[in-house]
Amino acid sequence: MTPRTPVAALSGLLLAAALTACSGAPQAAPTPADTAPANTPEPTVQPVQTQAPVASTDEPACDTIITDGTVEALTSIGWTPKQQEFVIGDIALPEGMLCFWADYSVATDHGQLYGWAEISDEDAAAAQATLLESGWLRENGPEGSYFTEDPQFSLGTDEEGYGMTYLFGDGWVKLSDTKQGLILIDWAR
Repeated sequence: MTPRTPVAALSGLLLAAALTACSGAPQAAPTPADTAPANTPEPTVQPVQTQAPVASTDEPACDTIITDGTVEALTSIGWTPKQQEFVIGDIALPEGMLCFWADYSVATDHGQLYGWAEISDEDAAAAQATLLESGWLRENGPEGSYFTEDPQFSLGTDEEGYGMTYLFGDGWVKLSDTKQGLILIDWAR
């Protein structure tokens, strides 16, 4: 799923308005003779004033790499994200980010981790080798290659026993504090 942009939302509203307007009986388009009295000069065309460009969501952000519902759920309980650089071993991925969501108004160790980054084939191979050398477990799936920390060393696991997990796909990598958490990351280029 791609992130929803204000332009897409506006398009949806415009489509709904158009469908509502079209739901009545068809009417003939007015002719110039119907709308303008005789001997009235034709109106001049004024250039359309454009608005400032809408902020682009072409770049990943902590509130766009995960689903809208997840953002709503986390913010409704007072959690906010802190963004960090996405690094695997000694491989920095500057086109990505790690986002740790928590309530930073109190001291706590409870939170959620979500990360997404673009990654080259060379960096993906090197990162995967580093993870395997560090004792992470590899599992291949239809979505890509999963690398999960050994559950006996994990701070927390999901219902299936998976702790922190990377998912390597075609040109990207995701990270969550559990394998199940990966489904909440929906950023795509």
